[in-house]
Amino acid sequence: MLKYSNFDLKIEEYMLYCSSRNLSPKTLKSYETTLKLFSNYLVKEHTVDDVEDVTKNHIRHYVKFLQERGKYTCMEEKGNNKPSARTDFGKPISVNTINNYVRNIKVFFNWLADEDEIEKNPMLKIKLLKGSERIKAMLSEKEIKSILNSFNKTIFNEYRNYIITLVILDTGCRISECLEIKVDDVNLTNQVVVLRYTKNKKERPVFFSPKLKKELNQWLKYKDRYMTNDLLFPTNRGTLLAINLYEKALRKIGNELKIELYPHKLRANFAQYYLLNGGDILTLSRILGHSNLEVTKVYLQFDDESVNRQYQKFSPLNGLNLR
Repeated sequence: MLKYSNFDLKIEEYMLYCSSRNLSPKTLKSYETTLKLFSNYLVKEHTVDDVEDVTKNHIRHYVKFLQERGKYTCMEEKGNNKPSARTDFGKPISVNTINNYVRNIKVFFNWLADEDEIEKNPMLKIKLLKGSERIKAMLSEKEIKSILNSFNKTIFNEYRNYIITLVILDTGCRISECLEIKVDDVNLTNQVVVLRYTKNKKERPVFFSPKLKKELNQWLKYKDRYMTNDLLFPTNRGTLLAINLYEKALRKIGNELKIELYPHKLRANFAQYYLLNGGDILTLSRILGHSNLEVTKVYLQFDDESVNRQYQKFSPLNGLNLR
């Protein structure tokens, strides 16, 4: 008979709680994978299999372990699908990834404390790692124009992908939210679209510019000539467009232009341009649908070129007549 440890049982209870909150499958998978990897480490390295026995030192040792082990090495130990064949196998795990693990573990132990399952929360004094990955350069205006000009708007699929790209760049919505938009969710008069299939399951209105209004109006006329469909961005067969198909189209353009390109990069560029153009972070957090301000603060990081460009616009000395 298979025996489950106390830690495993608490993970199962926690996942049941998370499922009851209607969290996305992606979030659920992230929580469960993180916690099971941590549980395996505790048993193997410290013979700890009870949540009550976990201390802050165990967690600090685990962070050190993550910093020292390479990517996917734990998968090879379990005999998973030849992870060593991956090009990034064994490479260092990024600071951001480790911090995500720490956040997931912290949420778990906070839940245990709230449920009175543990007397002392070992995560209380655990802080995230300082420093982050190298700041990735924003897309320049020239690059954005090149990306948009790469779509062949005479072809249905490419014209649709062009409009999707505009929507993400202009509203900052997630690709998953964008592809679920229905025609009736778009109000051209008030320049607002209601996102109904969001990460936190709460509807969120986002506004768009006059330029996007014009583009959307043209797209709707074009789409209606070929099909009657309530989806704003259907496939040419009228079905829901899969995220990976749009990602593939975007990646192809990126390869041609020698630009690293994926949907979240468009969302990140919306956020950074919004801040550089004078937008405030509180409003941005609401636009992006973030659960708290800490998540939004990642977009406060700018590459040197962007900072210099913004500095030249607002330098005090440049505004003075010195002669």
